[in-house]
Amino acid sequence: MNIKSFVFNPFYENTYVVHSSQKNAYIFDPGCYEPFELNELTDYIQRESLTIKAVINTHCHIDHVLGNHAIKSMYEAPLWIPKNEKVVFDAVVAYAPQWGINGYEPASIDRFLLESDRLVLDEIEFEILEVPGHSPGHHMFYERAKELIVGGDVLFKESIGRTDLPGGNHEDLIRNIKEKVYTLPEQVTIYPGHGPKTTVGYEKRHNPFVKG
Repeated sequence: MNIKSFVFNPFYENTYVVHSSQKNAYIFDPGCYEPFELNELTDYIQRESLTIKAVINTHCHIDHVLGNHAIKSMYEAPLWIPKNEKVVFDAVVAYAPQWGINGYEPASIDRFLLESDRLVLDEIEFEILEVPGHSPGHHMFYERAKELIVGGDVLFKESIGRTDLPGGNHEDLIRNIKEKVYTLPEQVTIYPGHGPKTTVGYEKRHNPFVKG
């Protein structure tokens, strides 16, 4: 298993490419907006000879979905989003210009993900943790054997996702972090939607917003 991160768009969003030993890959939260960002991502895919099996959104705020359409079209890959993020997904096209994002084109959705689903990519198996609070249907993707999470905007190094956007709920976020993230092994690495990676144990000890 290999995980490669990219930092894209004006929001400094983390996009992740996870691929198996057989070169099959998921792309999580393709935030590529500028042509040079798309080129950076596609150059890596070509260099590694990857086959894109799905584009997956942890949640559907604008900075995490900007590259959905381009990647889906280029690789004929399905788009999977959390079921309870549909309203958030649909809203992006209306508010994108307010954030200075012009020319946004929404991609068609091929599958709604549920917490009960398992995503299997050769030797990789992601469990889904539904962790609302930052957004109403936010998912984290936990690979138990590899001890890592593709985490989106739930938990950052010494910080948490903002909860003042539509659909956010601070109390839900704090409760879900304690009940669904802090109960995982401390050595589990979290690959967040912004900023550097961290671990469950580090956040339990050092996160000023939610201590373990």
